[in-house]
Amino acid sequence: MTLHSSDFGPAPLRRFGFLLFPGFPMACLTAAIDTLHTANELAGHQVFSWSLVTETGAQAAASAGVPFAADCSLAEADAMDCLFLLSGPEAVFDDPVPGHGRLRYLARHGIILGAAAGGIFPLARSGVLSGRRCAVHWSYRNAFEAAFQDCTAVDRLAVRDGPVHTISGAAAMFDLALELIGNALGEAAMNEVACMYQHPVLRSGSARQKIPVLQSGRTVDQMPPAVKQAMSIFSENVETPVGIREVARRTGISPRQLERSFRTATGLSPGEYYRRQRLKTARQMVRYSWDSISDIAHSVGYASSSTLTLHYRKFYGVTPVQDRKQTFLPETGSPPRNHPAADQCPAQTIALASG
Repeated sequence: MTLHSSDFGPAPLRRFGFLLFPGFPMACLTAAIDTLHTANELAGHQVFSWSLVTETGAQAAASAGVPFAADCSLAEADAMDCLFLLSGPEAVFDDPVPGHGRLRYLARHGIILGAAAGGIFPLARSGVLSGRRCAVHWSYRNAFEAAFQDCTAVDRLAVRDGPVHTISGAAAMFDLALELIGNALGEAAMNEVACMYQHPVLRSGSARQKIPVLQSGRTVDQMPPAVKQAMSIFSENVETPVGIREVARRTGISPRQLERSFRTATGLSPGEYYRRQRLKTARQMVRYSWDSISDIAHSVGYASSSTLTLHYRKFYGVTPVQDRKQTFLPETGSPPRNHPAADQCPAQTIALASG
């Protein structure tokens, strides 16, 4: 969805809150507030304001370990136009019932709710995203779709669905900040701020995410048409594996041509690429869900968990169980203190730490 000023209603967004969970991606926060601060300096007065919010008002450390002091607690946060959740996929409230209730309250009272990167997970757990489209970063889209089947993940940089705005990552947050500057101060100001940061092109929210290809310096959208189509078929058939001959038939070329094209473009055979994609999906489920290893194996087309474990260890150097423990708490190997909350629906059971 393109980010036009009309998307935001008659009044431009000026007052922002950023709800920080422990381990949040610092780049998403700085991409927003540094850019808006620059716009304030350019304007010569405060056009934009922001507050840092945490669940209890205590400080929160970013994923890089840098601590940020909070301006207020979530219960005190209300004088804002928009509240963005920033976190890793593992984030949960210490006290989920009032935390989720507060988010739903803010949404009902006209405050736009948003999420960047992994912040979409706690936002979805609150129920605010139910029935809505949302932008999910490619690195954990499979895990998100498995956990929140009442949401529609979209391969876009940013998506606005009603009063909810989701951003795929830090660079997309920078694009959004520039768009907000353009809405408030005009295109010339937006371009000047973009040039200050040497940002060459303002991308619309409808632009697709750049997804890297294994063993290649290119992204999926840069692949030859037949290879790109085959990749799409593979990604749509993770649970029920599809044969290479069938993929070749559907792309309109021979299996030999598909093999040759794939190796030239990616350095891998179609079968090896497909296997690695299924393993990558399995790793998302291992890291960001509580599903059993057996269920994960079946969800990515393996007949047994033992076969998945064999391939997983060969590719990642650890078993799924070891990877899950290391992802939770690397120092102790023990589960995280926060488990799925009582007010979460059965599908919403992601509570692991970001990898």
